[in-house]
Amino acid sequence: MEAIQHILQDPKYHDILSILKGFRNGVVYGAKVRFPHALVMTILFKTGSVESKVRGIFRATKQHAQNLGIFCTIYKTLMIIQKRLNGGKEASIHPFVAGVVGGYYVFGENNNINQQIVLYLFSRVIMALVKVPVKRQIVDAPQHTYPVFAAVVWGLVMWLFRHESDTVQPSLRASMQYIYRDSDSWSSLKTLLWHNK
Repeated sequence: MEAIQHILQDPKYHDILSILKGFRNGVVYGAKVRFPHALVMTILFKTGSVESKVRGIFRATKQHAQNLGIFCTIYKTLMIIQKRLNGGKEASIHPFVAGVVGGYYVFGENNNINQQIVLYLFSRVIMALVKVPVKRQIVDAPQHTYPVFAAVVWGLVMWLFRHESDTVQPSLRASMQYIYRDSDSWSSLKTLLWHNK
């Protein structure tokens, strides 16, 4: 046990151990995030046998966890390699390069899990990029912009749903169908207030 502790504390093993722990943390975080989401979405919206539902939940959880673990492994490995090639110094472009390579390799396949993760990141990246010029004092912080942003986003999504619904992401389209179109019809008090159809 003392030998293991010595390795864990030895700086020459830090890089490889940080890659290992990054993989572990990506897998754990991916499972923690995806499992409850997949469970709830399956209970609420999926049809089929219990066995197929359980398989779907575990398949989605495994993919999310595996993708985050592999991405972190690629990212951290490329960061270490770039730093070593640059004389032990990290350049500001290094995270972008490592992210591009990892993103292409891990999240480049267009499937439901990857699409959800990438769209989640995209919205947060855009919000962060909008803040950069203010943080760097390139522009003054605009006042009262969030209500305008929210209004434009909702206006655009409602227009797209109404006129170009085939372009809207399928799960969003299904949610909007349920809320906005299914509420246009009923056949009885039961289907008006208790059941959708």
